[in-house]
Amino acid sequence: MEYAKKYGFDLLKVAAVAYQGSRIDQSKRSPAGAVGVMQLLPSTGAGHPVNIPNIEKMKANIHAGVKYLRWILETYFEKEPMYPLNRSLFTIASYNAGPARIQHLRKEAPGMGLDPHVWFQNVEVVAARRIGRETVQYVSNIYKYYSFSEK
Repeated sequence: MEYAKKYGFDLLKVAAVAYQGSRIDQSKRSPAGAVGVMQLLPSTGAGHPVNIPNIEKMKANIHAGVKYLRWILETYFEKEPMYPLNRSLFTIASYNAGPARIQHLRKEAPGMGLDPHVWFQNVEVVAARRIGRETVQYVSNIYKYYSFSEK
């Protein structure tokens, strides 16, 4: 995938996100309206900051999905005091549930005696209680598909 390289992601990590979302099937449509391999809403693909229309086409869909992952990482987690693994996990969680929602859950974590900079056994607990198991399972599955190896 040329876009994994372009946006600085490991190809297998991108493939794990694509597999979890669509089983790498461009014809896949979610009940919420997400489309394609990367399971993006057309409005997310076409809107700021992604600005890639026609995500119904596979190449544009993958480009938009990887560009959106990069934007989430840079905007919300790149400068956070956390290990690279947790940056990846929070980026993936945000891709699934929305970055604003994940930021809100992180803010709740300290009040529950949990570390807002750690996903597993910390913010994932808040996510499970507040928004259900979908995002927790999504992140867990991707982690299993691809054991994140950060430098």
